[in-house]
Amino acid sequence: MDAPAPRQSKRFRRIRDDHAAETAEDYVEAIAELARDEGQCRGADLARHFGVSHVTVTKTVARLAAEGLVETEPYQPIALTKKGERLAEASRKRHEVVLAFLLALGVDEATAQADAEGIEHHVSPSTLKRFKAFLENQPDGEAD
Repeated sequence: MDAPAPRQSKRFRRIRDDHAAETAEDYVEAIAELARDEGQCRGADLARHFGVSHVTVTKTVARLAAEGLVETEPYQPIALTKKGERLAEASRKRHEVVLAFLLALGVDEATAQADAEGIEHHVSPSTLKRFKAFLENQPDGEAD
């Protein structure tokens, strides 16, 4: 049976909001990584990184700028704001914990990398805390 329209609409809105948050986290993490590794990050770098069009990157970066996560000017590199840096660091740490947890379970590296990309966006703080505790109790495990 279908959910009543208002409840169903609210559920879909939450899903869209969650996807937008995932995109923001992925982009700020990629911007931080590219800036660290290459010295700067440009739209073309992000398009290559994500395998998307320059138009997609431009629209996404504009949204991130409106949210106060990045600063950008035409023909200039994209820079994270302090807010963007904090989000990138939190996303990176969450990704590392999820990846380490999957590897500790015996998941192969390639699968763990792919799965961590999705799981990191949906893991609750309490579950992440349990992942860290599990890793800390491993014979030679560490957790951030």
